[in-house]
Amino acid sequence: MTQLSLATVLAEAARKHPGKLAVVDSATTERITYADLWQQTLGYAAGLRELGIGPGDTVAIQIPNLADFPRVYYAVLAVGATIVPMHLLLTADENAYVLRDSGAKLLVAHSSQLANAVAAAGQAGIDVVSVGPPAGVRRLEDAAAAVPPLRTYVSREAEDVAVVFYTSGTTGKPKGALLTHLNLVLNTMVNVFDIHDLRDDDVVMGCLPLFHTFGQTVGMNGTFRMGGTIVLLARFSGEAAIDLMVKENVTIFHGVPTMYIGLLEAAAKADRLPALRLCVSGGASLPVAVLEKFDQTFQAKIFEGYGLSETSPTATTNQPAFGARPGTVGHPIWGVEVEIARPEFDDRIELMDTGELGEIVIRGHNVFAGYLNNEEATRQAVVDGWFRTGDLGTRDAEGFITIVDRKKDMVLRGGFNVYPREVEEVLARHPAVVQVAVIGVPDPVQGEEICAVVVADPGGVTAEELIEWSKERLGKHKYPRQVRFAESLPLGPSMKVLKRELRKTYGSAE
Repeated sequence: MTQLSLATVLAEAARKHPGKLAVVDSATTERITYADLWQQTLGYAAGLRELGIGPGDTVAIQIPNLADFPRVYYAVLAVGATIVPMHLLLTADENAYVLRDSGAKLLVAHSSQLANAVAAAGQAGIDVVSVGPPAGVRRLEDAAAAVPPLRTYVSREAEDVAVVFYTSGTTGKPKGALLTHLNLVLNTMVNVFDIHDLRDDDVVMGCLPLFHTFGQTVGMNGTFRMGGTIVLLARFSGEAAIDLMVKENVTIFHGVPTMYIGLLEAAAKADRLPALRLCVSGGASLPVAVLEKFDQTFQAKIFEGYGLSETSPTATTNQPAFGARPGTVGHPIWGVEVEIARPEFDDRIELMDTGELGEIVIRGHNVFAGYLNNEEATRQAVVDGWFRTGDLGTRDAEGFITIVDRKKDMVLRGGFNVYPREVEEVLARHPAVVQVAVIGVPDPVQGEEICAVVVADPGGVTAEELIEWSKERLGKHKYPRQVRFAESLPLGPSMKVLKRELRKTYGSAE
């Protein structure tokens, strides 16, 4: 069998760039070279072995964007175990479910997360160790200090599971997506070497949550694979991110649309803006109005991409080789096929023609190994070798993929399909709209009615003005009849807008 470990990403970077700065931790002010980070990692790995962790075991990690995240992440890999990254915004009950379902043997939590971690681990009946400042439970640092560090990492087979990502559970309980060493190493390699012009002197902003697949693969693993420097920010705000990027000469920014909106708001008050060379957006659809305004403000182009936890994550992206087209998610990455299939067939994949709207399906080295303990969900998701994304989209004659919407977010108004994203794009262009999400709400006449939930500029705007703006720019069945104002939109752990929460709040709106 082919041997491959995701731990190689850091091990080889330490061999090739020992004296280079790997991590800047803005919270603790640590600045760590590759050689030191790898030695610390091997120390932690020995500590984990001392605590009874070995090949085939599962270890959950609950750590913010601090230097301890990569140290523990690669230590778990180095000892041959599988990682379950815990979301930091979930309740102890929700985390206990993940710990039980994943079969985790140990939870390594940063001391700042300990109250939640101890409660969750208690419910799941497993042990907790802490990293970070002393905090009243056994510390991984102490276990590591008692034994010599590992000499090197434990090798694994390429198809062994490296990381289990729990998907946000929009339908029922979260599902554990099994990502192999091969999935994650290849996605990291293709992101770094096949898509953009990345250099080993690049400084990458690490503000996407590292427990999430985008921040982990594209941000952390990608930076280490190319030998760059990642600057970690534990709590994102536009102001804090701009200050840190200017201070550390950041050249690359990875973010989700809510972060780009936050940076634009903060830019108006900033004395200096960072000299960004490359920006990548994913996680949700980026309104074209935001992309254009960002380009004008920061003099930096955003390349929008697309992927899911189940696809390691990157599946498609705008990339220089094919040209970039705002409003699309570009072309499939190297070694991955992305097609449009008939959404009405559950039991087979029937591909559609250029320009036709259907379900986006993916196959290639990035597709996961299935859902943990859930054969039925795996069978529904992977059909004829293709992963069904649940997203609706098109592919044009030049091969650009456009995401139209989630299958389940489509609104059926008076018998007509309305795709919220199209309405959001129009409203996002109104000068007083900071952020917008469009949902369907029950309606006795139309079945569903279009409702726009808007975060507006302090200057203000009325619902009537926004309805009129939309009416001029959208078909009669598409414009929102209802506008609700909110101070902010509910965000999930990966900074996506939670439309299910909006539907709960506004679903009975008159």
